Amino acid sequence: MFPTSALRRTSGLLAALIAAAVLAACGSNVRLDEPPVEDRTGTAAGAGGAGGQGSGVDQRGVAGVQVPGAGSTQPTQMQRIVYFDYDSFEVKPEATQLLEANARYLNANRNVRVALEGHTDERGGREYNLALGQKRAEAVRRAMSLLGVPDSQMEAVSFGEEKPAQTGADESAWAKNRRVELTYR
Repeated sequence: MFPTSALRRTSGLLAALIAAAVLAACGSNVRLDEPPVEDRTGTAAGAGGAGGQGSGVDQRGVAGVQVPGAGSTQPTQMQRIVYFDYDSFEVKPEATQLLEANARYLNANRNVRVALEGHTDERGGREYNLALGQKRAEAVRRAMSLLGVPDSQMEAVSFGEEKPAQTGADESAWAKNRRVELTYR
């Protein structure tokens, strides 16, 4: 029989060997200093010839990116910001006319989409504010849905505290930041 100390040494040695085998199996033979990139354009990468701004990519066959809503105009005849109380996502009764006007516009223009962008003031943690902004956007989406706007025309997103409408650390600034903006696309 083995003494206890010999058993401990043997099991410790065995554990070290297993750990070394596992680490060796995780090794990679991919060389990071020589990335496997092949230039198939006929010009050297980064030469800046027919490519765009020295990127090594031929821009002649690349279509431009179209951002939905980037060129669309926002309806100017109606308000598009719903304000909320502190730490609340309840749509206030004074937002009724604003929501009804926007719902009429969306119902008359079924090809138009709207992003409901939820915002908060700077108080509270980042995750909490993102969740609160989302709840505010969803509350406006539900209200607009009750007014007949199909869900396919609306998208609720949250920016939390990331895009303040007004900077400042007082109630007047915070009140302007607790909002949902209706952005048409």
